[in-house]
Amino acid sequence: MQKLSDAGFEGYIVGGCVRDSLLGEDPKDFDVCTNALPEQIKTVFSEYRTVDTGVKHGTVTVLIEKMPIECTTYRLDGKYSDGRHPDSVFFTDSLSEDLARRDFTVNAMAFNPKDGLIDLFGGQKDLFARVLRCVGDADTRFEEDGLRIMRALRFLSVLDFVPDNFTAAAIFRKTELLRAISKERIAKELILLVCGRNASAVLERYSDVFSEIIPEIKPMVGFEQHSKYHIYDVWKHTAVAVGASKPDKNVRLALLFHDIGKPSCFRQDATGAGHFSGHEEVGAEMTDKILRRLKMDNQTISTVNLLVRNHYITPVADRTSVKKLLSEIGYQNWKLLAEVLHGDNMAKRSMCFERIPIIEQMKSIADDIIESRECYTVGMLHIDGTKISELGATGRDIRRILNSLLTDVINDVIPNTSTALLQRAKEIYRNIRLGSVYYG
Repeated sequence: MQKLSDAGFEGYIVGGCVRDSLLGEDPKDFDVCTNALPEQIKTVFSEYRTVDTGVKHGTVTVLIEKMPIECTTYRLDGKYSDGRHPDSVFFTDSLSEDLARRDFTVNAMAFNPKDGLIDLFGGQKDLFARVLRCVGDADTRFEEDGLRIMRALRFLSVLDFVPDNFTAAAIFRKTELLRAISKERIAKELILLVCGRNASAVLERYSDVFSEIIPEIKPMVGFEQHSKYHIYDVWKHTAVAVGASKPDKNVRLALLFHDIGKPSCFRQDATGAGHFSGHEEVGAEMTDKILRRLKMDNQTISTVNLLVRNHYITPVADRTSVKKLLSEIGYQNWKLLAEVLHGDNMAKRSMCFERIPIIEQMKSIADDIIESRECYTVGMLHIDGTKISELGATGRDIRRILNSLLTDVINDVIPNTSTALLQRAKEIYRNIRLGSVYYG
């Protein structure tokens, strides 16, 4: 800002960095707005590396001590024909005109040391009142950029704000605008939203919005479970479970989708009790399709699917059971699954709270297994495929023998020693050659 001032231009930090600073939080990045044009910005910062990240829209990124700072010329936006990007932009010398085009009052404040805080729309008052309010007409702001609907819900969740009545009403009126937004942008906002401190309330109140971007959610809303374990319908249970869990991306996405298969699997018995047999498998398949549709990365898709598929396990705090679980899903996935199980059970009737200490015991057992380097994978066996091949086994039989050995070690049938494993391998291979069906 000083360099811009020394060159005869205005310069203010603006938007989220001002908001976060006023909240006493460290800004994640800094944006600067100025009356300098893009070419003038590059001249002012000629001693630094600059990147033309959006010159057409007035933005030049300046890299100072490895920190990227976006510097954008004051501008006015033209019409938004696609409901996402302005057809054209017009540079202006007016800071007030630039601030007037922004989405929410808490993001429409600017600051520099000389002039102090520039707050033309009551953003600071809204910030401390924890109110989210659109700048100007709410319908217009959302019509300009439909993604602002998701941004609004993200701010409500992450900042624990409430919307003013006009903003809330416009969110519901303009939900269909999300259809024109790229799946990648929606996914990015969704991840930030579900990890927010107020995610539970936002998910529950704005189910219509989430049903718009993920239609599979709609049958969950108001779907009664008729179960002695549940006090909420499927969607409210989902919302409460998300909010009761660790704010980890994989954990919260898994809880968002963990019961999405329930409506299609619902059956009632003669007593009226509800059952959802197989909902975890159906849910995992649905989750895979949804996450791929949202263009999420393969690692996230794989991890979340695994968590959804395994969320219905019964917690059992004995060493053998925990080893089997570690063998099936791995230690890192187990740590995530433990958080999913915690959130799921915290959103049920109080009788299910008794499972929480069992989950904690399982976590301790798993940690001890890892620290003790106890065997729970084929790779940890004190025998390998080469040694088994010396018995005459090949290909599929080698894999079968190794898996059988692992099962025996996990079940404490034999110790994990090379002598015991080789002897057992001979017995298994002999049974295979005799045509016996042996899978360990």
